[in-house]
This record gives sequence, structure tokens and C-alpha cells, in this order.
Amino acid sequence: MKALVIGAGGVGSAIANIASRRTFITSMVVADRDLKRAEAAVNRLGDNRFTPASVNAASVDDLCALIRTVDPDVVINAVDPRFVMPIFQACEIEGVNYLDMAMSLSKAHPTAPHSQVGLMLGEEQFARDEAFKSKGIYGLVGFGVEPGLSDVFAKYASDELFSRIDSAIVYDGSNLVVEGYDFAPTFSIWTTIEECLNPPLMWEKERGWYTTEPFSDLESFDFPDGIGAVECVNVEHEEVALIPRKIDAGKVAFKYGLGSHFIDILKTIHTLGLDKTEPINVQGVSVSPRNVLAALLPDPATLGSMMSGKTCAGIQVKGLDKAGNPKAVYLYNVVDNAFSMGEYGDQAVVWQTAINPLIALELIERGEWNPNGINGPEWFPAKPFLDLLESYGTSWHIREESIEGISL
Repeated sequence: MKALVIGAGGVGSAIANIASRRTFITSMVVADRDLKRAEAAVNRLGDNRFTPASVNAASVDDLCALIRTVDPDVVINAVDPRFVMPIFQACEIEGVNYLDMAMSLSKAHPTAPHSQVGLMLGEEQFARDEAFKSKGIYGLVGFGVEPGLSDVFAKYASDELFSRIDSAIVYDGSNLVVEGYDFAPTFSIWTTIEECLNPPLMWEKERGWYTTEPFSDLESFDFPDGIGAVECVNVEHEEVALIPRKIDAGKVAFKYGLGSHFIDILKTIHTLGLDKTEPINVQGVSVSPRNVLAALLPDPATLGSMMSGKTCAGIQVKGLDKAGNPKAVYLYNVVDNAFSMGEYGDQAVVWQTAINPLIALELIERGEWNPNGINGPEWFPAKPFLDLLESYGTSWHIREESIEGISL
């Protein structure tokens, strides 16, 4: 399989690093606006299947030109979600398969942002389903770890464990610490702000999709493998837009284990207007406050050697098992930063994200998954994905949860 990766940041570089250990990738071009960053991502591999390139991910014309030059089987979008649509559109124009880890951006409802849905995450992409099908190409959307692996867990729970799903709640948390920094997000601050300060997307079977207040429904969730209790809140995330499309569930939500310190900082960022993306005039220079904030903070890809701890991605599913008895489980994947840095030289959060698109592509190359049009992780059988997960150096587990409150 020939692949073109757009973005040589933490995730894009980790994708190339992991792919260098998989034989199904016959060639991979890693492209970035900063050619030196693309070169660095490739040079550390010492593998002639991998080459660097430069591209402006905001320019459809520039992207189309690179796609024509590379002629890949698939384009992997590994940049911020603000660039989803240019890359997605370029793939449609050029008739090439597409994969991302974050879907097209939402737009809040103009008059009732904290109760009604405006433009939903991924809606612009699903609108092109027939267009992709007509060209015989696929778009795999939301195929990171969250969204991505958590959606695969939801599919597995539906197929293998439950006869009725009352709730499917994604819980994402960690005990990662970055030495020497009071505030150093381990993932893109641009994306983190987008997720955490937008109205959280919710799903209830009787109500459909709706929204609520940012940082709503604060609770402490006990994460496994020694991570422990972390304060979690509702956050806008793609799983809530994806899971109900294919899985019959009474309720779907996403809860991010931010912790009180991180939540307070994000609230301050919002209060000061530093989350805004619209440019403002500063002494004759037009700048985006969020871009300025991102420039001030350290690049998450560079923090691995200063990080310690573990990160956990998973979903808690409650309902009735196949025999009709109350059942509740938490399906999860934990990655220790010491492992990912020691074995790959990539910090835990980006490594945990990067393995999943490659597993999906390997299943496609094997013919075990056959996507057509716009597809999320729930469109395919989960067991082949989970069976392949361990060959990538990680594992998944099921923890039994309290069945209190589940009715027959």
C-alpha cells in the first residue's frame, strides 16, 4: 500500500515510525508545510520506503498537485481538524482514498448553542458519501484512538457482549506529568480547545442529538492500571456523532478526564478570549489568538522525554448481556509513556493515536475490511481489529463495572 501522510507533527511522525515496522506499507510520503519537520520525521527511520515533501494543507490546489505527484492508495490526514475539509476535498477531486483521526468541525447553533445542534461534527463529510461511492473511493473518518479505538470497543460490545445497550460513555484520562511545566498539553492545544470549549454533543435514543454546557456533569472516574481517579466532564467528541449511526444505544456521551487544574486553565483561556480563531488586529498585525497561544506552548511531540505516567482510552457500556442479565463493563487500552518512548521514541498520547489508522489500513490491505463511501469504525467487525492490536505492541482489556441501576 502506498500512503501519503499530511502532517509531520507528533501523530504524523509516529504513524511513519510505526509504519516502518509493517511490511504492508510499500511506500510512504510524509508531507508538511515545514519541509524540515517532514525530513526529520523520515530521516530518523533510515528506511528508503519513506520520503519527505512539502505541502500547504490549507490549499486544495497544493494538495491536489501533491496527490497527483505521489499517486498514493490512501491519504492519511494527520493535522489539526481545521484542515480536514481541504484535504478531504482534494481526495474527492483526485479520486483517492482518505483517512483521518478527527472529523470536520462543528458549528454551534446560532440561537441555542447549549441545547440544540447546529452543524454536527463530520456532517460535511457524511454529506459526500454518495460522491465518494460514485468514484469508487472510501473515506475512513474518526480513526485515531478517540475517536477510533473507543468506537471499535463499542462495536465489539454490541456484537459480542450485549443484547441491549442502555449507555455507552467514553472515558478518556491519564496521570501523565510533564516535568518542568505548570501547563503543557500532551496533545494539540488547538484541538483541545476546540473539543473542550465547544458545546458538548450528547445522544439519547428518545431525544436524538443535542448539546449541553461545556464542562458539564463533573464526576470522578476511576481509571485502571494505576492511573486512579480523575475528574471528568462532558466534551464535544466524534464518538457521539458516530456510535448512534450504527449501534442501538440508549445514551452516548464523551467524558474527558481533564482534572480540575486543566479545567480552570481552559476556563481562563475562554474568559480572556484566547480560544478565538478569528484574527484580531495587534499593532497593525492580524493574528489569531488561538494560534498565538499554540505558538507559546511547547510542541507536544517534543515532550516525551519529560513525560511520565500512563494514558487510558476506553468506553463504559451498560445494559443487558446476551442472556438478558444486567451487565456493565469498561473496555480500554492503556499506554505507558515509558514503553512508547523506550520502544519507539514517541510520547504515549501520539503513539496511542497513531497505531489505529495503520491497523485499519492493514485490515483493508488484507481484504478483511472493505470500506465504500464514508465510513466510521463502527461500520466494520471489531474482532479482526482487536486481534491485530496486540501485534502492534499494545493490548486491550475488559473491566467489570457496577450493575447498579440497570433494569431488566
